[in-house]
Amino acid sequence: MNDVTQILAAIRSGTPGAADELLPLVYSELRRMAGQRLALEGSGHTLQPTVLVHDAWMRLAGDGAPHFACRAHFFAAAAESMRRILVESARRRLARKRTSPSGYAEYVEAELAGPVREEEMCAVDDALDALARRDPEAANLVKLRYFVGMTMEEASKAMGLSLRATERLWSYARASLRSRLDPAGSEATRLP
Repeated sequence: MNDVTQILAAIRSGTPGAADELLPLVYSELRRMAGQRLALEGSGHTLQPTVLVHDAWMRLAGDGAPHFACRAHFFAAAAESMRRILVESARRRLARKRTSPSGYAEYVEAELAGPVREEEMCAVDDALDALARRDPEAANLVKLRYFVGMTMEEASKAMGLSLRATERLWSYARASLRSRLDPAGSEATRLP
């Protein structure tokens, strides 16, 4: 049993101060994952990896001690938290781009030249919600890969699955999302 799992067990059992020990153990891994995800973002986002990790931690810890069944459950919850923060940020940027105070759309030349990451992220979020209703495990894998930036090996370890099972689940999840995002079947939708 690793240190994270032991601390999660201590948190579940109500050991005072156990939750305070968790963040230092997972911080560097969360920061690395946040950095990987933010590196994929287009220009215009204002989030930094440290801010994303701290915001996600605040959502995870909430007002009380966080309760996670295991390491995989913790990182799945962290992925969901980071996903929500990134999607909320993208939706705010989209709202600002759509209209100015005068009611006319404002466009920045640099944003027109590059990919529109906000729309893509929001569309993936909507498709992911639909996938989660059908297959929560596949949706969790997408959250770990797309929103947190985990490699296949990291995601398989976090989910407690073999690498081969994770790859099969990833193929299914990607196909499911692509069919929802682009029913015509073009390659415009990018999933890692």
